Amino acid sequence: MEIIRSIRSMQDTVQAVRAAGKTIGFVPTMGYLHEGHLTLLQEARRENDIVVLSVFVNPLQFGPNEDFDKYPRDIERDEQLAASFADYLFYPDVQEMYPGKRTTHITVTSRVDVLCGEKRPGHFDGVATVLLKLFNITMPHRAYFGMKDAQQVAVVQGLITDYNIPVTLVPVPTVREEDGLAKSSRNVYLSEQERQEAPRLYESLELAKRMIAGGERSLSNIQNAIMQHIHSHTSGEVDYVEILSYPELHIPADVTNEIIIAIAVKFSKARLIDNITIRGEALCFVR
Repeated sequence: MEIIRSIRSMQDTVQAVRAAGKTIGFVPTMGYLHEGHLTLLQEARRENDIVVLSVFVNPLQFGPNEDFDKYPRDIERDEQLAASFADYLFYPDVQEMYPGKRTTHITVTSRVDVLCGEKRPGHFDGVATVLLKLFNITMPHRAYFGMKDAQQVAVVQGLITDYNIPVTLVPVPTVREEDGLAKSSRNVYLSEQERQEAPRLYESLELAKRMIAGGERSLSNIQNAIMQHIHSHTSGEVDYVEILSYPELHIPADVTNEIIIAIAVKFSKARLIDNITIRGEALCFVR
């Protein structure tokens, strides 16, 4: 695996790959890789000739009171984990990615007024900005994103569509621990007790799924059941519980395609998100 730190070198490399008729799979990350990231890399490896991994903790997507400086970083560990899957690791610093005052700004205007976007104004503007740059730098045929952050997947699909970016987004199902907890870099911040409680988040989503399968169509009843389950079994504070159409992220009424049930829960030093999607049947909900 070759490590590349400059934009020019990365662009020269992928242009040569494309000229040779080879396909490129791209996995953008902020590093501190875990099994979820490795699953993305495995999918990219399976479907493409060349795999590019980026590791860049993007300051634009962190708010003033968020954990940019504390975000876990271990590039040597990341290199070791990625070496079996990636051909190139793009590892720029902030000065390389943002060398001066920007003259343009991307503002995401849809799919961001709910879930984490509502709680983190400007976050997805930063995500869209860095991904537009990374797509232009790595020039992939396919880009791989985990469905754990389903709102990000929805926003990225909108970015690709709106700007006619010649890349196919490949959503990959959430990777979970054996007890159901979604893999996340922030899980390291959980105390021992919180780690034991955290699988209850996924349990609450499965409870909601069973309620819908059993005929429940009241959004408030389903949301209350999720919150009650979390309150009864964890010390976490519920940030939100939302049931929305997907990927539009609107409050559902008549749904014929897909819905998402999404939660965010704050523990003492970590805020965890999780979701499930339900597909393929006509569902009519009431508030």
